[in-house]
Amino acid sequence: MTWRDTLAAVAPGLASALGGPLAGLAVRKITGTVLGKEKVDMDEDNLGKLIAGLNADGLAGLKKAEADLRVELKRLDIDLERVMADDRDSARAREIATKDRMPALIAAAVLIGFFGTLGLIAFVDIPSRAEQPLTVMLGALTALVVAIGNYYFGSSAGSKAKDKLLAGGRHG
Repeated sequence: MTWRDTLAAVAPGLASALGGPLAGLAVRKITGTVLGKEKVDMDEDNLGKLIAGLNADGLAGLKKAEADLRVELKRLDIDLERVMADDRDSARAREIATKDRMPALIAAAVLIGFFGTLGLIAFVDIPSRAEQPLTVMLGALTALVVAIGNYYFGSSAGSKAKDKLLAGGRHG
């Protein structure tokens, strides 16, 4: 399990914020809660080491950091789901406007890598020293596959909001 998997399991809101335009705020909340002081200059490697080394109290601190982030976003009147959706929409609009095929090529490469790695793990006798790196790779590719699905097909949160709006429109 990677540090990102740990973060997504313990504090999914923080994990989402790290993957988008609110990453700096998320890092400050994590370091403020876990280290006792907010650090804005923490790079991804050090953040990963910090999260990977947390004990049970530190993991509870991540939950508190997530709650603090939500309070801060509410205070600033920022809807995290809306920010993430806007970020995806701007990327889609850029892709359409520039006729850029690179996102589709990257998505195809990730999907080939994901299913190739999955097939390798399922059907090939893998040496024990290669099992952990392949598992880490599969975890990273899984996260990318989810992100690709959200990019091309929308997130489940967006779908729920759309369903709610459509249901509300029927009754009105």
